[in-house]
Amino acid sequence: MKSSRITILGSTGSIGINTIDVIARHPDRFSVYALSAHSRIAQLAVQAQETNAKVVVVPTDHAAQLFKSCWHSKNAMPEIRVGARALAQTAADRETDVVMAAIVGAAGLPAALSAAQAGKRVLLANKEALVAAGSLFMAAVRDNGAELLPIDSEHNAIFQCLPHDGRAFAPTAPTAGVRRLILTASGGPFRTKRWEELHHVTPEQACAHPNWSMGKKISVDSATMLNKGLEVIEAHWLFAMPPERINVVIHPQSVVHSMVEYEDGSVIAQLGQPDMRTPIAYGLGFPDRIDAGVGLLDLALAGRLDFEQPDFKQFPCLKLSFDALSVGQGACIALNAANEMAVEAFLEGRLAYTAISSVLESTLTWHAGLPTRTYQSLDDVMALDAEVRHQAVTFLTS
Repeated sequence: MKSSRITILGSTGSIGINTIDVIARHPDRFSVYALSAHSRIAQLAVQAQETNAKVVVVPTDHAAQLFKSCWHSKNAMPEIRVGARALAQTAADRETDVVMAAIVGAAGLPAALSAAQAGKRVLLANKEALVAAGSLFMAAVRDNGAELLPIDSEHNAIFQCLPHDGRAFAPTAPTAGVRRLILTASGGPFRTKRWEELHHVTPEQACAHPNWSMGKKISVDSATMLNKGLEVIEAHWLFAMPPERINVVIHPQSVVHSMVEYEDGSVIAQLGQPDMRTPIAYGLGFPDRIDAGVGLLDLALAGRLDFEQPDFKQFPCLKLSFDALSVGQGACIALNAANEMAVEAFLEGRLAYTAISSVLESTLTWHAGLPTRTYQSLDDVMALDAEVRHQAVTFLTS
């Protein structure tokens, strides 16, 4: 069997680290071609040494110099590429077979799109590629013969519960016989709190997820359930499913990762440990099942599985996500950009936790007053993204 060469965009984040872990378990099947990082350059150097990566991508010349100073291996140093354009070019590099798109935020969109346009197998862990540019991204997958495998645990679960004949696909219509998709959500650290109790929440409290180990930004998004709202938008594009046929239920144990309900009343669910190595291994090995290093699931030990409807008053960001999807792509771009700004401000202590949803609501109201636009290129998407970020500054300080 030919070894697949993997490029990991965002290798020092939690998804990247877990991807390297799974790859290391299958040296006969996978090798690392390229790695990228934005700020953890010393960690990137260690990863490159351990994986024998041929290429690394860093954001600036200063980061490139720092990487060189951190290289302590006797082995040859990898080629160092610099900047966003180099990142997109590396994602499309002919030496790459599989691209793990795990850069958080809109910054990861150009490289993920580049990989799709180059016909790669894209393991998509970057939500913004679909939230901000869903129609553009899915068209690129279809038009260039790329494979798209979702790595978010919820979408990966749905993919596993759908019939697909061993092929990754980018559908243009809902799968025949499917009634609805059911995304599960843990409810985050504030599931049992009232909205009135959350004004003085600290970043440390918001990042203390009860089940998953994730980066700060996605942890805050999980606490507000904006993360689940983004996943609803993703599911719409990934599975060509109308918004009214996508449901969210809170499931505190995070054992059932999502479900598909069929027209005959059957509900097929994917269960497993809350460990991202499971969907990562599924994406890397598809259509084969490979060892992910994940332990056995003891349902008797779990004892019970609970489900409840989310309260939009307690999680206003989730409702705003459904609202944005019903309006269209421009509103989704606005929602995502404003959220990135608001979460950054919250993590830096410049914005109250409960004000995050207020910033999003103000941004969507502002966007509703703009002239209707179409988004036919990445430049169109990024132009609105920049405009929203400029406008959102006023909402952060109001």
